[in-house]
Amino acid sequence: MRRRLAILLAALAALPRLALAVELPVVARTLGNGLRVIVHEDHSAPVVSSYVFYHVGSRNEVRGATGISHLFEHMMFNGGKKFGPGMFDDLIEGNGGSTNGYTTRDYTAYLNNFPREALPVVLDLESDRMANLAITKQNLEQERGIVSEERRLRIDNEVWGVMDEALYLHAFDQSSYRWNVIGFMSDIQHITLEQARSYFQTYYAPNNATLVLAGDVDPAAAFRLVERDFGAIPRRRPPLPVDPSEPPQDGERRVVVRKNAELPAVLIGYHAPRALDADRAPLDVAERLLSGGESARLYQDLVRSHEVATAVEANNTWGIDPDLFWIYAQARPKKTAAALEARIDAVMEGLQKKRVPDDELAKAKSQLRSEYVSGLKTVSGKANKLGFFETVFGDYRGLFRLEDAWRAVTADDVQRVARTYLVPTHRTVVVLVPVPAPGRPAGDRGPRPGGVS
Repeated sequence: MRRRLAILLAALAALPRLALAVELPVVARTLGNGLRVIVHEDHSAPVVSSYVFYHVGSRNEVRGATGISHLFEHMMFNGGKKFGPGMFDDLIEGNGGSTNGYTTRDYTAYLNNFPREALPVVLDLESDRMANLAITKQNLEQERGIVSEERRLRIDNEVWGVMDEALYLHAFDQSSYRWNVIGFMSDIQHITLEQARSYFQTYYAPNNATLVLAGDVDPAAAFRLVERDFGAIPRRRPPLPVDPSEPPQDGERRVVVRKNAELPAVLIGYHAPRALDADRAPLDVAERLLSGGESARLYQDLVRSHEVATAVEANNTWGIDPDLFWIYAQARPKKTAAALEARIDAVMEGLQKKRVPDDELAKAKSQLRSEYVSGLKTVSGKANKLGFFETVFGDYRGLFRLEDAWRAVTADDVQRVARTYLVPTHRTVVVLVPVPAPGRPAGDRGPRPGGVS
């Protein structure tokens, strides 16, 4: 059995050296008004995916108006000058497609998946709301109510949401990454119509956006349609740059969250570099060594060997600005948060002090590549990735450099970044202390609310 395992791991070790980097046929242009357009041609199915990435997220917000980026994600479905309220969804769905949007700290994206014949309709719809979004008091109040309820469900009344918000609020002092994308309730409630209109004029401009088309499209014909629908939208003054300054953290920070839950948990965030930093790739590999399935170090130690956790996860977050490398663990019944921390510390110490074996390093790289390739299986996945890299990395071609960066990571690199970033002085620890729900006697914890489990 051990011999077969050794042969398998040797084969995995060879994969990163033998595999060719993924390349996609892409044609990119920039219109006269600054709109960046990226087209990927794929005729494997008669479908198209469109994404519009606006280069604005919660990092562009200021105190007093947090959550306005996410609020606008909702506002953007309320119609424009040519297409009235409700027509966006009706026309997309009536043409056999689907539509959605999402907001992050770094950008806001709007996506549509549809049959190829609907491309002219989709571009007409997207250009209308970019140029002429209906920003009315009625629309603002309608979406304010929806977003406020979303805040209650996803943050205030959800264990993971409370822990995640507490982590970022305590890990960052000055960076606009510190507040949650959904914003503070007090800010959501007080965003004015004037603020909404000013925000739209500042950030929803063609020169602050990237349009990605992927699927059964002819690039030349697609560019003609894009020029027809978007070319006349005027360029606006570029937004002011974001100051990402954050004073260095020179000591551990701790916060306790008391919430209705069955089991204790911990969420630990270490300050990490931005996505474009050279150390991001070694931290990606470290993430997989720690949390790449049931054979990874954290699972083997906390769940299998010492049986202190029911679940454990790690993530190296990619951001335009420096973000966090976080670890989450949920305790088993009768185990404590302190026991979770002790085992996480032991695993991190092992990563820092002992050189990672070659076969384990190769497996982590193979997992990264597998996830990378699986994200490119659909035209929607490819459009999303191209837009993400154009927005966060500043160049869609960064997508094609990932494998080379991971392939170049050595065991020494992993040990170095673990010693540099994944240390107690650079971390913030959030401890979940379960408390009974109002009206329940102590010890009667009831069902665990939703969230990471």
